[in-house]
Amino acid sequence: MDLTIRVAEPAEYAVLGEIIAEAYLGDGLLDGPADPYLLKLRAVEQRAAEAEVLVALDADGVVLGGVTYAAPGTPWRDISGPDEAEFRMLAVARAGRGRGVGEALVRACVERARSAEGVRGLVLSTQPAMLPAHRIYRRLGFLRTPERDWEPVPGLRLMTFRLELETAS
Repeated sequence: MDLTIRVAEPAEYAVLGEIIAEAYLGDGLLDGPADPYLLKLRAVEQRAAEAEVLVALDADGVVLGGVTYAAPGTPWRDISGPDEAEFRMLAVARAGRGRGVGEALVRACVERARSAEGVRGLVLSTQPAMLPAHRIYRRLGFLRTPERDWEPVPGLRLMTFRLELETAS
């Protein structure tokens, strides 16, 4: 599949917000359409101002998915330490699933982290039900870090993964 991964443009924010919201709702990862986390998922403009939002586009320029890459020092980090980057809110539209879109977005985050000075790891949080995503993370070398698992709200346990990045010698 011919994919382009790049920084999201303002005209794409609303579309990407809906893709992310629909993915989380459709996969049963939220408590329905009144879940307050939907506001954060749809807040692409805010994330883009405070972190780096990437989109995946097909050959016709249709947005198929996106992810938020949070470098050290940015406010969208949840679990990363000072020498780690983090990515969040990875989502792929139904039309893009099974076509390598999710993996391409994760690879773009890995490339950004590897090219950032002083970044030694890339971390993420994920729900236990996100099994297709877990397969991508493991295939790309991420390891489970159960000691970092956490609950952003009572009763929602998130699993964590980390990729150790090679350091230049």
